Parts: sequence; structure tokens; C-alpha cells
Amino acid sequence: MKKITIAIDGFSSTGKSTIAKQLAQKLGYVYVDTGAMYRAVTLYALQHKYINNGEDNSEGLINHLDKIYVEFKFNHELGFAEMYLNGKNVEKEIRTLQVSNFVSKISAIPEVRKKLVQLQKEMGKNKGIVMDGRDIGTVVFPDAELKLFMTASPEHRAMRRYKELIDRREDVKYEEVLNNVQNRDYLDANREISPLKKAEDAIEFDNSDMGLEEQFERIYNFAIRVINEK
Repeated sequence: MKKITIAIDGFSSTGKSTIAKQLAQKLGYVYVDTGAMYRAVTLYALQHKYINNGEDNSEGLINHLDKIYVEFKFNHELGFAEMYLNGKNVEKEIRTLQVSNFVSKISAIPEVRKKLVQLQKEMGKNKGIVMDGRDIGTVVFPDAELKLFMTASPEHRAMRRYKELIDRREDVKYEEVLNNVQNRDYLDANREISPLKKAEDAIEFDNSDMGLEEQFERIYNFAIRVINEK
């Protein structure tokens, strides 16, 4: 069976990563969470004070990009790959609300995007990949055979994110998470470089009122249909 490239874009907390991960496992494809890559760079910026008191020192971060090495390592026990930053597993650290509050700003830095997009293109050069993010179908893989654009209301997405953070025992309020979601939506859609937008040939998928099982089955059927047509 011929392998294809599957690009999944969309707003934060739409379940892109969950669906992409399930789809890759079902198809036997490689899964890449590009959001984790930008989160790892954001974590590095926080750790090295390139974000301090809410202000980001983009020039300092740019000058040290060559010291940032991000990679995925497969965890056989869990059954999926985890994010490593300069050799350290940072999967938990990159999922905090603190990182979420700054990742859109860091993602908007052209030099950061250039570095990570090059890595992403290299990862997907042999196809057989499911990659999710903000600009996969528009910038990273504009020729992807299947493009999906995930969306849901801000309130639904904020509640999903809030429950995830509470399950991780983070001390957060729903209103705080909703504000973060809305702020990220604005920043992602309005940045100058690679703004979040639906590719013209992408299938829009609103999962506000849809369970994980239903949306996975529908998306999996899309994928099989495209693969069989190739």
C-alpha cells in the first residue's frame, strides 16, 4: 500500500495530537507533534531567562538557537514518542500552562520557525507520516495528500484543556485557561510568519460536539479513501 503524508492543522486544544497519534498507530505511520517542538524551544527560553517577567528576549534566544537540540524518542512502554530537549525528557514540562502562555510568541519568531520547519521537512521526506501543528498543510507539506483542519469553540477547547491540567494536579482556573486559549488563537492567526489558517484543499473538522471514537473513525476513513486512490 502506497504511503502518503497526512497534515493536521488547527487551533489549540482541538485534540489534533490525540487524533494524529491514533491515526499514525493505526496506519503504521510515524507521528510528529510539531507543537511539542515549539513548546520545547519555549521551555528553553524560560529556563535561560529569554522570557523574564512576561517579556521575551527574542534576540538572545535567536543567538543561542544553535544550542537547542530537539528530538523525539520512542517510549516502547507507552507506545509513542516523547519530546527531548538537549538530551533530557521534557514531555511533562512542556505541557504546563506557563509554557502555553508563551509558546505562540516564541513560535512567531521567524528564526525559530525556520529552524523547526527544516527539521519537520526532513522528518517527512519519505512520507508515511502524520504531522500536526499550525502550518503543516500550508508551509511544511503544502503537497500533502490529506490535509485536515481541526476546530471547535473556544469554550469547548478551554474545558478540555482545563480538565487535562487538573488531572495533572495543576492549580488553574477555567477562566485562566479560556483566556489562554483565546489569546493563543489571536496570536496564531495574526502572526506575520506562517499564520494559522486553513489550507484551501483541507477538510475542515469541527469536533465541538463529537466524541473521540466518532471523530477518529471519520478521519481514519478519510485517510483510507485517499490512500486507496493513490
